[in-house]
Amino acid sequence: MDDRGGSFVAVRRISQGLDRSNTCHSSSAEFVTGSTAWLGRGLSCVCAQRRESDARPSFDLTPAQEECLQRLQNRIDIPYDGSIPEHQDALRALWSAAFPEEELHGLISEQWKNMGWQGKDPSTDFRGGGFISLENLLFFARNFPVLPDTFFAFLLDPNSPRKSFQDLLRKQEGDRSVWEYPFAVAGVNITFMLIQMLDLEAENDSAFDLLYCITFKMMDQQWLSMRASYMDFNTVMKSTRRQLEKELLLEDIMRLEDVPSYKLLTR
Repeated sequence: MDDRGGSFVAVRRISQGLDRSNTCHSSSAEFVTGSTAWLGRGLSCVCAQRRESDARPSFDLTPAQEECLQRLQNRIDIPYDGSIPEHQDALRALWSAAFPEEELHGLISEQWKNMGWQGKDPSTDFRGGGFISLENLLFFARNFPVLPDTFFAFLLDPNSPRKSFQDLLRKQEGDRSVWEYPFAVAGVNITFMLIQMLDLEAENDSAFDLLYCITFKMMDQQWLSMRASYMDFNTVMKSTRRQLEKELLLEDIMRLEDVPSYKLLTR
């Protein structure tokens, strides 16, 4: 945190020489979800390869920054394991945050499809994203939720968090297509894209999570502006990645709150 309460983040390595073609690499790492049969090729992950000639600026990190970076790396390395009580509790907490008035009947339930998981068992969709992708969704739900007095809070303070999470979950913003992207699966894809795209140096533990929220809103805005349907998901993800790179590489970006798309979370 800086003296303005911001979230510092430095992009240690961004691919400067992205392949801008529409060709998706065919390695198994591209497929984040347990199965892409539901949407065919529409949810293969966008993972542009870096070239050895790409610029890779280095940063001298303080011991505190090194510690935060190591904690982030440790989080990324944890796979989702449905047998671990902490992971089960996080999944239940996500349901409660998303549907506070609806009781969850079990960790394996047809209800999960209402959140945009591909089947009745969300654990099958975490391959590639790991436990951090669940943590990202839960962070988004808890920090940018919808509350009964949200509208009135916004009238009093236009900068107060509105209902970003619920807007995306329920597709309440903009002129939506008939065939929408599945919310939860898209969230896992965004986590995986950020892990593949960036090496982050953070001043606090929530920097990656906040970047995730910004990127999710950015993706949804790209979706709406392109009038996309579910078969356009890859194209939208590529466009989101390009836009995120442009914004993070702006010279005056010192905090995540300075990223132009941060305002999407608070409007």
